[in-house]
Amino acid sequence: MNTLGKTGIKVSPLCLGAMMFGAWGNADHDDCVGIVHRALDAGINFIDTADVYSAGESEVIVGKALATVDRSRVVLATKVGSPMGDDPNASGASRRWITAACEASLRRLGTDYLDLYQVHRPDPATDVDETLGALGDLVHAGKIRAFGSSTFPAEQIVEAQWVAERRGRERFRTEQPPYSMLVRGAEATVFPVAQAHGLGVIPWSPLAGGWLSGGFGAGRANTSERDRLLPRRPGAGGRFDLAVPVNRRKLEIVTDLAAVAAEAGLTMVEMALAFVLEHPAVSAAIIGPRTSAHLETSLSAPDVRLEPAVLDRIDEIVPPGTNVNPEDVGWWPPALVDPARRRRSGER
Repeated sequence: MNTLGKTGIKVSPLCLGAMMFGAWGNADHDDCVGIVHRALDAGINFIDTADVYSAGESEVIVGKALATVDRSRVVLATKVGSPMGDDPNASGASRRWITAACEASLRRLGTDYLDLYQVHRPDPATDVDETLGALGDLVHAGKIRAFGSSTFPAEQIVEAQWVAERRGRERFRTEQPPYSMLVRGAEATVFPVAQAHGLGVIPWSPLAGGWLSGGFGAGRANTSERDRLLPRRPGAGGRFDLAVPVNRRKLEIVTDLAAVAAEAGLTMVEMALAFVLEHPAVSAAIIGPRTSAHLETSLSAPDVRLEPAVLDRIDEIVPPGTNVNPEDVGWWPPALVDPARRRRSGER
């Protein structure tokens, strides 16, 4: 077991992500419940979901699975912030929405508290002081035990820590960034900041959305489904579209990495997950199986330690601190997405 940052909460090296439970992935509730129970039996005690996953259906499924186990032995996390319908106030990190969304998540999950509640993405429309105040009140009310952020850039993590200190607020205790052998940008800034402030790091997509699963290649990937679920800037091209030059380059790199794994006597999944777990900032890596078979391929990873020569070879193929595709950051500041924020209006 690892400690989740400085919270004192002990978590398994693998965290069961539930994004694929429900309409986004596996619509068979009983099958998904079985995946949860198998993960728990295998020693995973950490489950992560979000209100937005399949419009709440994922939380409902996780709640069904936990109804027949000892809830006190499970570290349960969910997230808030992504749009839940067409109500303009049913998203973001305002006190109004956080308070309502937390109650809704508790109902769907069938529990009276969350071990970890995370802001899914930065909300430029809301003062971080308001967000911290609302989350702190949930801690004091016993609704949540700790709270964290997801896909926040380093400067916003630092700002939130500064505001918490100056205003006497409870503070973010974890960060959930994208991180894999193909997406290493977090190593440059987010990880050092998280370590400096004692945050637990819980990387999402350690298999790079399927690129490192061993199953991606021409004719083998359901690109439309993958691209529908993963965020993308307009005009950036499909994340798995091989007509995009950077994706062709990514496939070449995956081929090279697969050769490294084979030479080391490992599966691609084992090497990919072991690589993420090797970083000292990481508390747990989130896996997101859609099927029981997907889960089984991941369970051996915590027992794998990569030799220095293997890690050096990975560094040669993908240099530390770099993203093979710069678009794989998971969130883009409005100043980069909205042209109106970069251009003067009216006459000059």
